[in-house]
Amino acid sequence: MYKLIAIDLDGTLLDDKKEIPKENLKVIHELIDNGYEVVIATGRRYWSAKQLTKNIDRPLVILANNGNIVRKAKNDEIILKKYLNLEDFKVLIKEGRKRGLYPIIHVDNYEEGYDMIIEKDKGYKAYNNYLSKDEERYRKVGDYLELNESKVLAVIYSGDKCDMESFYFYINERYPNKYSSHIIENIQIAEALLEIMNPRGSKWLSLQEYARVRGILESEIIAIGDDNNDIQMIKNAGCGIAMKNASKQVKNAADIITEKDNNESGVAFELRKVLDSMKSSCNN
Repeated sequence: MYKLIAIDLDGTLLDDKKEIPKENLKVIHELIDNGYEVVIATGRRYWSAKQLTKNIDRPLVILANNGNIVRKAKNDEIILKKYLNLEDFKVLIKEGRKRGLYPIIHVDNYEEGYDMIIEKDKGYKAYNNYLSKDEERYRKVGDYLELNESKVLAVIYSGDKCDMESFYFYINERYPNKYSSHIIENIQIAEALLEIMNPRGSKWLSLQEYARVRGILESEIIAIGDDNNDIQMIKNAGCGIAMKNASKQVKNAADIITEKDNNESGVAFELRKVLDSMKSSCNN
């Protein structure tokens, strides 16, 4: 019996227009109304995830920044928070600079009105249009190394896939167990994103913690996603579902691959099949 459904946003619940298709919205409402708990599990910052899911007018938990900040959407109450140690943050900045890499910093300053920190102009080439032209929820500083920011959620680099992979492997070999990191490929702004976070920061680890508090077993979780930051939760959940448009690695980790992609309401289509199958089993 499944009790909790964790759903990624980009490439999963959202279509390519960054909207929730009607069928997906309908099934989310039905699930919550029938007692299932729905958790949005995304790499996006909390503010962005909340804006994109505002049409879900039901109790909702948002696991943002890959699980480094978890809040209730209704009142913004913090459930879990995992910040990057300031000294470890500065080590990353120094290592990146050696390679000519300049990141965008995600911080947990929702109430203060900004979620990102940059040290170059918003349109800086290495940011690869990560910040949209109308983006206002950021703060610009002169030098990251002079920051005294205690609530860093993620250090995000974007660019050439080979450069991102090279830095990813270097950081993991040079500083084992100091960081949690992954490379995102199913994106439009660059070939790849490298996200580096608190060592306990991942969608699955935070989902585990949240489920435990709620008295929900891992076997009672359905997890749905499309990119590499979803692999752990898809592999370990009771039922792991990869989108038709997911990366090869995600599909290899999944129990089920959707017949439809994110532009065809693949989430709604597959969840109905899984839950109908479960109902049939209960009735037999």
